[in-house]
Amino acid sequence: MNELIFQQLDPIKLPLIKPIYKAFYPSAKPKKNEAIIVGYAESNIVAIVRFRPIGEYSLLTGMLVIPSFRHSGIATDLLTFCKTQHLNSSCFCFAYTHLKNFYKKAGFEVKTIVELPPPLQQLFQRYTSNGKNLLPMQYKCTDMT
Repeated sequence: MNELIFQQLDPIKLPLIKPIYKAFYPSAKPKKNEAIIVGYAESNIVAIVRFRPIGEYSLLTGMLVIPSFRHSGIATDLLTFCKTQHLNSSCFCFAYTHLKNFYKKAGFEVKTIVELPPPLQQLFQRYTSNGKNLLPMQYKCTDMT
């Protein structure tokens, strides 16, 4: 595979990622107020992650690697790139339970619902009341090993 290039997506380019989400992650709804980081391989978007602002916090959401590029380290590389501007102790994610170890290796730690800030508690409860099997996690680590 050729070199990957990661960069923040200009909000005007939001239409470029909507068809990708529609094809591979239809429940994801990217919005202009989110910080969206994309990974390009040969000018094609192969990975996306969004950081949704929620008050003074951010929620890592909508992480996607195109299926033919999965299991190649792109997701880890994407999060490593995000360390410089987006991953800090005010960043949370609601990880699918099967991705718990991936996010732990990336520097997130599992939290209880009561440890979440109130606006994230409400959001987490809404998501899980719809049957999603999620774990609340908070970014704590600065070393991606």
